[in-house]
Order: sequence, then structure tokens, then C-alpha cells
Amino acid sequence: MKILLIGNYQLDAIQSMDIFASMLENYLTKLGHQVRIIRPNPWFGKLLSSAFLRKWLGYIDKFVLFPAELRQALSWADVVHICDQGNAVYVKYLRNVPHIITCHDLFPIRSGLGEFPECRTGWTGKQFQQMVMRGLNQGQKIACVSQQTQSDVLRLCSLSQSSVSVIPMGLNYPYSPMTVIESQPRLKALGIPDDCQFILHIGANHWYKNRLGVLSIFYQLILQLQQPEFYLVMVGKPMTDEMHQFIKTHNITQKVIELVEIDNESLRAIYSSATALLFPSLYEGFGWPIVEAQACGCPVFTSNRSPMNDVGGDAAIYIEPDRHKETAAEIIHNLPILKTLKSKGFVNSQKFSPEKMISEYIKLYHQAMNEKYDRQVKT
Repeated sequence: MKILLIGNYQLDAIQSMDIFASMLENYLTKLGHQVRIIRPNPWFGKLLSSAFLRKWLGYIDKFVLFPAELRQALSWADVVHICDQGNAVYVKYLRNVPHIITCHDLFPIRSGLGEFPECRTGWTGKQFQQMVMRGLNQGQKIACVSQQTQSDVLRLCSLSQSSVSVIPMGLNYPYSPMTVIESQPRLKALGIPDDCQFILHIGANHWYKNRLGVLSIFYQLILQLQQPEFYLVMVGKPMTDEMHQFIKTHNITQKVIELVEIDNESLRAIYSSATALLFPSLYEGFGWPIVEAQACGCPVFTSNRSPMNDVGGDAAIYIEPDRHKETAAEIIHNLPILKTLKSKGFVNSQKFSPEKMISEYIKLYHQAMNEKYDRQVKT
């Protein structure tokens, strides 16, 4: 099978979407399929350093130049896979080509519709999200990464239930427990003190990731625990000025360790050594860090909201992400029993194998191809 993957514009730097596209390419290629990734090239977007102007020049790359390249590539493909629903704007070029779209979440669309008062969308953003919505509504097959995302799609889009399925994400790296002998040098190189207890958080700075909430929960944890040798390790994008100000104001500078975009093996060492992962997102499309942590034997505290409580299964401890004092108390209450979660976490993480995910996508590719073939025969 010849599979054309439509990936994201590189200057948008959406790391999780780039990882997902690479996963598909690697695993499908191993199974003998021919795979190509096509994405808009940053011809104009890289000309200027101004973020504002770069954004507008990027639209030329995405919507003026890329469609011509896409049209040329379509003649090669048996099926096209749009890897991120934000690129559903390209569906209008795929009407005669078998295709599927992976929908990770509808947060930008929901924001544009006013569903999130804490996140306002400007006029141009609303226009773009309307374009994305039109593309989704014209899509042939939609694969949602969680039941929560599927529920949002069926609620907001005019798609038939039969065209919208759920394919959970698979682990994007072979995470597994790392021995102390192997992990200690890595932790030391990252600036994590020897034999310390630390809470881990992983995430970007999107508002729904609740990273300020993470800091507030940790501050409450320090106040209630009264244990000076306890740290918070924040992994992901650089913290915002507001986050740095919170750390300074609450005098926890020496307790918070910031690690920006580290490699997978270093992350595996951190997962394997952390006291627990704190993942109090307000919303998620899926929540990769939950199963990554569990695969490494790291206990998980995460939000008692879908899809986090679906992904974590019976192997996580659930908290209310906006109740910081109560969450800190819940962490302290469960510290003595965290080791009992490790075996449950291993079992739960095995539900999310990349091989299973790829197998489901291959089935969906064939369904899309058969549908298009049947329609052509009938006409």
C-alpha cells in the first residue's frame, strides 16, 4: 500500500504531531508499506524573524504553495492520512482520493466557538477554525485518539457516527524502567540531586496544561509536607514569565528544576526515578505522559476527567486539577502506597502498544479505499 502522510508545517513546531507522523512512517514502513510524508515547506515563513510576520508569511507556504505540491503527490498514493486535524483544510483537494484524518482534539475549534472563557480566540483565528471545521465535515474517515475527542467530534461536526472511530495513541518510544546504575549519571547530568524525591511534570505551555496549577500544587505540597528535600522537575517547553514569577514570589526557586526538551533516554531515566508524575491537565486529547510514566514504573496523579481517567485506568490516582490544596493533601496521603501502583501501571500501559495502533490504522486505510472503490463502481 502507498500511504501519503500529510504532516505539520515545521515552523509551527508542534512536537507531538511531528512525533506522531514519524511513528506512522516508521511502523508502516517496517510492515512493508511505502510511505511518504509531505508537509508545507517554510519558504516564506523563514524569511523574517518577527513572529507576527512569520505567521502571515507562513500562510503563503501553507495555502498558496503547498496545494500545488500536494496535488502532484496524490497521483502516487493509494490512501492519504492527514495526521493532525488542524490540516483538515486540505481535504478539499482529496475528494476523489481515499483518505482519513486523525483528530487529536477540538480545543481550537471549541475555543473559537466560545466554549472556553479562559481562552479567547481572535477574529482571524475563528475564521481559520471554521475552515478546519468545514474540512472535517468533508472528511471521509475520522480517527479520534480518545472517546472524549470522538464525543466532541460527533457533537460539533455534521459527520455520521459510522465515519468517526476511536484509535487510541500508542507509546511513541519503547519506554521501560531504567536501573538506578544507569539512571543516576543521567540525573546528575541534568542537575537533579542524588537520591532526592521529586514530583515530575511534563508538558507545553498551552493554557489547558495547567502548568501554573502544577506549581501551585507543589507549593502546597511543600507547605503541608514540611520536607525540605523534595523537588519538582518540570520537563517540556521553557516556562513562561508568569511561571517564573510564581516560583520567585513563593520562594521555591531552589526546589524547581526546569528541563527543556530533553532526549527520550533522559526522560526514561526521569520517569524511572520520579516519586510520581503530576499531570493535572484541565483538558487533553489523549495524555501521552500518563502511559509513558506507567511504562517506566512511575506512579501517576492525574485529573479525574476524561480522557485522563480513561487512559490511566485503575493504575492512576485521580485528583481535581483546580483544587490545589486538596491535591497536595491527596499526594501526601498516597505517598506510602505508590509502589503498589507500579505493577498496575505496567499492565495498563501495555494496552497502548504502537503495533496495535498501527494495525487499527491499516484497517481504516482499507475501509477508506474500499468505500471509494465501491462508489466509483456504482457511478
